[in-house]
Amino acid sequence: MAHKHLNLAEFETEKTHTKGKQIRVSIALIATLGGGILLLNSVIAGLPFFYGKESAVANLSAMIGAILLASPVVWHALKNVILGKTHMDELVALAIVAAFATGAYVTAGLVAFFLLMSELIETKSALGARAAIESLIRLTPTTASLLKTDGSEEEIQVSVLRNDNIIRVRPGDNIAADGEIINGMSSVNEATITGESLPVDKVPGMTVFAGTSNLTGVLDIKVTKAGSDTTLGKVQSLIMQAEKSKIPIMRIIDQYVRWYMPTILMIAFIVWFHTKDLTIAISILIVSCPCALVLATPTAMVAALSAAARLGILIKNVTHLELAGKMTAIVFDKTGTLTTGRLYVTKLTPAEGTDPGRLLNLAASAERMSKHPAAKALQEVAKEAKLKLSSFENFRETPGKGVNAIVDGCNVIVGRQSFLAENGINFHNVQDPSMHEEQGFSTLYVAADGKCVGWIGMQDKTRPEARQAVKDMLENGIRRITMLTGDRSEVAHRVASELGCTDVKAHCLPDDKLAVVEQLKRDGYIVAVVGDGINDAPALAAGDLGIAMGAAGSDVAINSASIALMNNDLNRLTFLVNLSRKTRNVISWNLGFGILFMILGVSASVAGYVPPILAAALHFSSSLIVVFNSARLVRYGEHLMPHEVLVNAEKI
Repeated sequence: MAHKHLNLAEFETEKTHTKGKQIRVSIALIATLGGGILLLNSVIAGLPFFYGKESAVANLSAMIGAILLASPVVWHALKNVILGKTHMDELVALAIVAAFATGAYVTAGLVAFFLLMSELIETKSALGARAAIESLIRLTPTTASLLKTDGSEEEIQVSVLRNDNIIRVRPGDNIAADGEIINGMSSVNEATITGESLPVDKVPGMTVFAGTSNLTGVLDIKVTKAGSDTTLGKVQSLIMQAEKSKIPIMRIIDQYVRWYMPTILMIAFIVWFHTKDLTIAISILIVSCPCALVLATPTAMVAALSAAARLGILIKNVTHLELAGKMTAIVFDKTGTLTTGRLYVTKLTPAEGTDPGRLLNLAASAERMSKHPAAKALQEVAKEAKLKLSSFENFRETPGKGVNAIVDGCNVIVGRQSFLAENGINFHNVQDPSMHEEQGFSTLYVAADGKCVGWIGMQDKTRPEARQAVKDMLENGIRRITMLTGDRSEVAHRVASELGCTDVKAHCLPDDKLAVVEQLKRDGYIVAVVGDGINDAPALAAGDLGIAMGAAGSDVAINSASIALMNNDLNRLTFLVNLSRKTRNVISWNLGFGILFMILGVSASVAGYVPPILAAALHFSSSLIVVFNSARLVRYGEHLMPHEVLVNAEKI
């Protein structure tokens, strides 16, 4: 199902809301510190060499400080009760009211102070993690330089940009919309989209993304997507959606919170009834507020989402992150996922009496005007060989077969064997390449003036990191790695053997891929499907987890998969598995600590070992421990060096 993206106005609302929340946090911090100073003043004023413990100055200062600190806590609790919401802070609010009623102003104030400081630090940490994510929103400039038909420029709001507008982006500016370069060359930092730190060289015809930074040259860009339709807009929307989702353990806590409060109130009442000591009951209420337990999962998940987003991994729902660490089988599409999806010249076989340089020159010169992948491969190898191509004329291309052109006065034909045969070319003077076809070669024959002068072998290469990535995943407990492809069996088995896949299936149509995924699920595997999100959409949807590779700029890839990798670095998959397991360990540790803290805290309070002020300090400390333990995930993966080469030519 396609995901409904937030529009630009909603993004602006999100920014305003976050800014307003930051202002409120700052005001609350000032008020909390002010109340704390008044409490400290009451303690100092109560010293024997000042006004004395029972002095009006000490009591008034303590009462005002307690009111200032307790008011927001009690008001928040009352609001929840009025709205029919159950929240753990009601326990502490009740304890504060009880302390205030008994005249223990310093106790009431300190309890409120520790609770407020705990919540402020939690909120600040959440805002910090969210700010790291929402910084994406600020990457898109508010204005753009629109290039008019007469060559003049006009500064306009980004919100009014439309498809086919042409904008000019100068060095140092952020790009305002997704588009295609029509003029200029530059280096662009795409780290915000792909997670890669190295700039990418851009030339006319290549794609650029909103929010990326133009570094060196002036670019004229034809807008293809603007506003929330841009890749950056989809990234923002996905992250916000993921933050709002819940994993099963979070839903369990929500269910049990209803009986937790009555149970604690009953324990506190029974203890007070038997001991007649209200301070013990107050301590029980304070220490039993399970902030550490409530914070255990969401803080870890937000931190993990931040770490994943930093490396260009977009997770639509936190349940998908949880599932990534449990998968036992991975199904890979071959072309464009395990391989580069591009053809490379790997063999030149000239006919007897023909120089290899001349064979390449004739083929590359004839193919110069073609956009076929084979033509691009010929141009690249000729450039690497520093070969000066010959002039050509009368270029004609027959789609799916080959090209004709006059090169250096020769009538040159380049294409499939059947195409040359149709043109009366004899092949008796060249080596039979059929054995090479079995090894995965695609062959182009070259003829000059009616005579075959040789053939050129091409292959789609595996990604440089693919073998190591497959090995790492097998070592990380993935039991089956299956490669599916519509290619020939010979090619499929060569690639699968080279990479170390456990299974391979060739000649696969989309329905065949779907059947393989469903069979693996019936066999009891938790299956992740990795593909480009276009022809693999049915399989991606059928897997327990769908992962779209190289999703930058692809609507289908982002919408059809559970997780979108914004670049083609297969090492991100191993990182994803490890991040999932690391997050699960952090959550388990947090939950264990939270449960143990409550049991020991309530027990110690019942025994009379924990006075209310100490209970508040312990409550504060427990929340800090959980928040900081989860925060370790934010930096997880910083040791991972980004893969240095992105296959940007695929987008040309």
